[in-house]
Amino acid sequence: MRRWLRLNPVHYSSASGEWETPRDLYHFLSQYGAWTFTLDVCATKDNAKCPRFLTKEADGLRQSWAREVCWMNPPYGREIGGWVDKAIAESSEAVTVALLPARTDTRWFVRIQDRAHKLWWIPGRLCFVGAKYPAPFPSMIVEFATREPWENGLQYGALERGPRGWRWRL
Repeated sequence: MRRWLRLNPVHYSSASGEWETPRDLYHFLSQYGAWTFTLDVCATKDNAKCPRFLTKEADGLRQSWAREVCWMNPPYGREIGGWVDKAIAESSEAVTVALLPARTDTRWFVRIQDRAHKLWWIPGRLCFVGAKYPAPFPSMIVEFATREPWENGLQYGALERGPRGWRWRL
């Protein structure tokens, strides 16, 4: 007997790798995280989360992020590795907080484990602004910053959405 699966159409969507950050998640991070974001490094004029932002035309991968506290929700697809590498390269001069898919089987995730400062898993699936369905993958928040000399490795945690909004989960 054949069993047919009803698959969510978003699984096959490749029209765009750009997904706008859920507003409540960004608001939570900017209010209750340790960051006051000064630059959105990969945005459009319609979805920028900071007053200062870099668009595709400005090419955030070629700009300096020095002395900034950056928000990064990169285009999803093969180019994520380049954005992760840029955040790592800038981590001695800038703090970057990124919303990324939790793809532990990728080369760029291995680089995150070696070089990121903190990582928070987001259980479940996010529903990005304007998306009809939740994402087909779990997500994570990653902080790229210079590690303190006494810190041996990546610090892990989790975020979760409850009835009253987002909260840190220990």
